[in-house]
Amino acid sequence: MANLQYFNYPGFGERSRKDVHYSQAVRIDNRIEVSGQGGWSPLTEAIPTTLSAEIDQAFSNVALALTTAGGQGWSQVYKVRLYAVINEELTWGDYMEHLVRNLREWCPGHAPVLTGVGVAGLAVEGMRVEVEVEAVV
Repeated sequence: MANLQYFNYPGFGERSRKDVHYSQAVRIDNRIEVSGQGGWSPLTEAIPTTLSAEIDQAFSNVALALTTAGGQGWSQVYKVRLYAVINEELTWGDYMEHLVRNLREWCPGHAPVLTGVGVAGLAVEGMRVEVEVEAVV
């Protein structure tokens, strides 16, 4: 039987655990799975107004969740799922520059597998992007 350990970072993570009953990351033996991370500030929960800043913060939140679970961050990520709000105002083209820039910055030594999913909306009002990852530690 796998050994499951659940982790939540201070602020948004701890509040979500208490109020919504879910964790930001789970460590399963030598793997870490991170729940979808939006571009919220971990402490204030504010979402940036620009898409670029929101994507940057989502990637930073993934790193925070990974290290909170005992990982070393993006260097151990092998799989990425990106959920992006696609509508009349936002297309995949709006996301790609920021997504590619962050992948190159956070994963300079490797290129994880990626699945992108267009959605009508996300759980937090005003959120446009959510990043979910799996890592091996």
